[in-house]
Amino acid sequence: MSHSKYLTAKDVMTPHVKSVPQSWTMQKFAEFLSQNNISGSPVADEDGKLVGIATLKDIAEFHFQSVNENYEQQMTDEELKESRRLRMMIFEGLAKVPVEVRDILTPIVFSVSEDATVKEVAELMMAEHLHRVFVKSGETLTGIITTYDLLKVIVEEVA
Repeated sequence: MSHSKYLTAKDVMTPHVKSVPQSWTMQKFAEFLSQNNISGSPVADEDGKLVGIATLKDIAEFHFQSVNENYEQQMTDEELKESRRLRMMIFEGLAKVPVEVRDILTPIVFSVSEDATVKEVAELMMAEHLHRVFVKSGETLTGIITTYDLLKVIVEEVA
């Protein structure tokens, strides 16, 4: 008999009250993720209010968003060299202007209450193509559920 229909968001979430300030530089944020061995973190504004989530993927996408391969395939070798030289100049310029976490975060749009069922959480994540969803008690963030947390539920049921 399956028990997952009785499990709630609170049962499967990872309690996650630690958030990072949106004013941190991307560099500082990357170091924080690495030190804590995590792939993402909630982000708070100056008043401590949760405004979004930032992840390693956001950092990577920021670094690669200026590269468009289709565009490059139509260029001559000379144009390619010039394009790469320009890109290096742009990146060197960016390195001098610190990029802040607020520049790369994904705003919080989706959250569930602690008493939402695991099925409801999974349906929301599938419908919206989310890899993580925040759990709230009222307006307070109490945890986070990732696709990994849902996989654990399945594995424990089968075991």
